[in-house]
Amino acid sequence: MRLLLDTHALLWWLGGDPSLTPTARAAIADVNNEIYVSAASAWEMTTKHRIGKLPSLDPIASDLEGAIASQSFRVLPISLRHGQVAGALPGPHRDPFDRMLIAQAMIEDLVLVSNETPFDAYGVRRLW
Repeated sequence: MRLLLDTHALLWWLGGDPSLTPTARAAIADVNNEIYVSAASAWEMTTKHRIGKLPSLDPIASDLEGAIASQSFRVLPISLRHGQVAGALPGPHRDPFDRMLIAQAMIEDLVLVSNETPFDAYGVRRLW
């Protein structure tokens, strides 16, 4: 299975947070799955860290690439097509980071690991 981690799923995985469901934890831990982390998550985490919403993120924010590599996760860059689809998504969901993850999951045929039930309205496959 090819999985795209929502930002909170990535943070909860890296931090060993029990908020990550056993289903999500098992899927991320499964060596047969390809795990992707979007550049949008890096943007979201470092933005929230900078403005004080994630103050405990210092170790991860300072070396996010190393944290991702240490887990053998793959980086998913943001393409022009991702931006077009994210910007054109219908509906009231306004979070630009979430819209990008939805677009990337759609275009790249990835299962989105997220607790965000509003994602279901966009037809993406979601695991939680």
